[in-house]
Order: sequence, then C-alpha cells, then structure tokens
Amino acid sequence: MSFNKSFLQNLLSTPGPSSFESRAAAVWLEQAKSYGAKLGTDAYGVSFATFNKDAEPKVMLAGHIDEIGLIVTYIDKEGLIYFKGVGGWDSQQLVGQRVRILGYKGDVFGVIGKKPIHLMTGDDRNKVSKIEDLWFDIGAKDQDEAKGHVRIGDVAVIEQPYLQLLNGRIASKAIDNRIGAYIVLEAARRASENKAKAEIVAVATTQEEIGNVGAGTAAHELNPNVAIAVDVTHATDVPNVSKKDNGDVPFGSGANLAIGSTIHRGVFNMLVETAEAEKIPYTIEANPSRTYTDADQIAKARSGIPTAVVSIPNRYMHSPNETIDTGDLEHVIALIAAFIKRLDKKTKFVQP
Repeated sequence: MSFNKSFLQNLLSTPGPSSFESRAAAVWLEQAKSYGAKLGTDAYGVSFATFNKDAEPKVMLAGHIDEIGLIVTYIDKEGLIYFKGVGGWDSQQLVGQRVRILGYKGDVFGVIGKKPIHLMTGDDRNKVSKIEDLWFDIGAKDQDEAKGHVRIGDVAVIEQPYLQLLNGRIASKAIDNRIGAYIVLEAARRASENKAKAEIVAVATTQEEIGNVGAGTAAHELNPNVAIAVDVTHATDVPNVSKKDNGDVPFGSGANLAIGSTIHRGVFNMLVETAEAEKIPYTIEANPSRTYTDADQIAKARSGIPTAVVSIPNRYMHSPNETIDTGDLEHVIALIAAFIKRLDKKTKFVQP
C-alpha cells in the first residue's frame, strides 16, 4: 500500500520541538479527525485518537511528536542571537544551517553563523565547533531590533524541506520521531478498518527528547492492556558503524523489534509470530537495559503495562537530513495492524 505522502510531508515540515509541539499536534489531530477517530488531549499536549471506543482489550500505540530543537539564551548588542540545544545535538550538524525561530510575535527566519575559515587560526581550524561558538543571524541591525522579534526562551528548529530520494527513500528533519506519530495513527486506522476487536488508541506523545514526559502521563491516563512504542532505530548499513556493536539493521529489512529488560517478552513473541505468519520482514535489536524510547515510561506506569518497541531504520539520526526507506515504513504499519487484529478479550500477556 502507498503511504499518505501529503500528511507525512505536512507533519515533518511543521515545527514542534520538545515542549512546543502544539503546531505539529494540530496537524496530527486534524488527520485523525478525518479518519473518524475520537480525539483528546492532556495538560502536557499529548494527543489521543481512539478507534473502536470501549472495545476490549485496549491497545496504546505511542509515537512521540516532538523533535530536537534550539532555545534562545542571549541577544548581543549587534543583534546576534545565542542559543542552546533542546535534546541531543551533534553541534557539527548545526554549522551553516537555516533556522525557523518561533518568535513571540511570529516566526522569524535566520541562519546559524560561525567564524569563516579565512579568519581562523591554525588551531581554530582543527577544533570541533561547539554550540556556544555559534549564533543565529536574523538580519537585525542591533539588539533592539532583534528583541522586537525574538526574546529569551523562544525556540527554533532547523528549516530543512522534505526531500524525495531514489528507491522510495525520503530525507527530512524531524523524522525522529514524527515518523512514529505518523505510523501509530496509520496503523490504528488500518487495524480499525480491518475489523480489529480491540480499542485502539494512537497517541502522539510529547517531550520524549527531554525525558519521555508525555508517554508517562498518557499511559497513566489510559491504563491500556498492552502498548507498543514506535520510534526510529539506527540503520547500520553506512560507513563506520559497527554491526557487532549496533546490530545488522539495513534499509529494506522491515520492522525492527527490540528485546531486553524493559520489553515484555509475551508482546515481543506475539509480534515475531505475527511477522512470520504475515511474511513481514523484521530484525531484532538487543536492548540490555533501557530502550531510550517512550517504552521506558509506559512499561512502569500504573501496576505495569506489557510493552514492546517497534522501530524503523533511520540513517543520520538527530541531523537535519534523517533518512528512511518507505518500504520499511509500510512493513512497520502492516505488522502493528496485523498484531492488533489478533487481539481479543481472551488475550492475556504473561511474562514467559
């Protein structure tokens, strides 16, 4: 099946750094409304789209909608704007990028500046760029003009358009993890259309990049019988990435299933059984402790929620040019929808 390109493109291009996800959430909720879902939100901006309300069991599908971003910390007398990271940045990725600042009076565009190579000393040229050595330039003449558009605490995102590559691959900012928010809604819709017996709640969680905040509040509110967190994982078919350390997860390998201390093995086993029965390709990733996804909060909510993680391989994570294969995208959606289709009132998840 083809993916919903217009929805995905709109979702990826809309700014929504951690704690400032409302614009992206509005795009997601509008799409969910068009699918006939029952909508909801909570105090931390988490969005809910429920299908088959009051059916049993209840399934939570969580994909975080926040992206990494930047936050304004200081404006100098020349009108140049200094910032820090929101979430985990490799500062080398920021040099020379264009930005959209969500200014208090409206969006402002700028560029990230750095001393030109011509003016660097020999030592300077060999140094790694640090965030404290970079700045936003919005074209302001001085501090007063800059402060007329931007104030301390305003956030920004990289301004990088969606790009169609060869072989059904796409590149964009914010694939981590708008793609997860996209997948949970599309999988919920498909499972509902396929006459699944379960109540399915797709959840666009917030603040994952700064501590999985939204996943914890959402899981407590929903108290589901089973949950799947959907995220990205590292594609390892690129140079200088060790498969021995990080697993063999190439593009085209389908859904990636995590196994480890946080993962409920009963849910994991059913996902594997479903993938094999439906002939959906998959790989397995070992997580010896935390998964570093929303699953870490969901699993320990209430009295414990059987939780698994399904991921899509992603190249160049936490960069302006994250890249995925849309064939893998379809396989992840198909696996989750088929998993839900297997559930009924008699389904029990017991740790083997």
